[in-house]
Amino acid sequence: MQKSDYIFGIRAVMEALESGKSIDKVLVRKDLSGELSKELFAKIREYGVLMQRVPVERLNRITMKNHQGVVALVSPVVYHRLDNVVPALYEEGRNPFIVVLDGLTDTRNFGAIGRTADCAGVDAIVIPERNSVSVTPDAVKTSAGALFYLPVCREHDVPGAVKALKQNGIMVVGATEKGAVDYTEIDYTVPVAVVMGNEETGISDEVLRLCDRLASIPMAGNIGSLNVSVAAGVMIYEAVRQRRADAADTADKI
Repeated sequence: MQKSDYIFGIRAVMEALESGKSIDKVLVRKDLSGELSKELFAKIREYGVLMQRVPVERLNRITMKNHQGVVALVSPVVYHRLDNVVPALYEEGRNPFIVVLDGLTDTRNFGAIGRTADCAGVDAIVIPERNSVSVTPDAVKTSAGALFYLPVCREHDVPGAVKALKQNGIMVVGATEKGAVDYTEIDYTVPVAVVMGNEETGISDEVLRLCDRLASIPMAGNIGSLNVSVAAGVMIYEAVRQRRADAADTADKI
């Protein structure tokens, strides 16, 4: 990890938070206490940054300097807010195309999806704040730099984000083997958000219930499912295919 990827020390981390620096998460020694640490914890809550309690050995692996039990990991990008991104898309006259990642945990999958999404013209990716991938240097590398260009919205919770998308007139399609409809039978020419689930458990039950449509990708071999980044690519490019065909039909009618 390069020095530019992290900030250490209680006061240094508080100053970074106050200056608006994009912090991915703050790692705090498990037994850290005291008045100054209470001030730090209040700042972390105030700015809505993820905090993790960790053994001191993990902090020492990042830096052996006097970290005072606190290391902040700096995000390579500035996260966006969904409630800013969606209205801006409509104001620009765009037809929103969002990808929601519900609990994805593998950085390589995230990077691969980011690369595909950028190539396909997806407008934004939504990830949850906790128990999820985030934009790390490894994720950026796997995405071939795409995550530098593609807006990533880090939301407090996915169900809340999905509700907000629906309230803004965006159809939410969940990619799941539980889907009764073939993914090609869904109309992606409308404002749409495609939801991909966790690598092991898929889309959470709460989010599944919120989806407007549940789509499945046919499986003909011995393996019952695709890697999530591959499945995302299949779904994303079906939307691209339909949207291009729709645009061509519209142009022919003019």
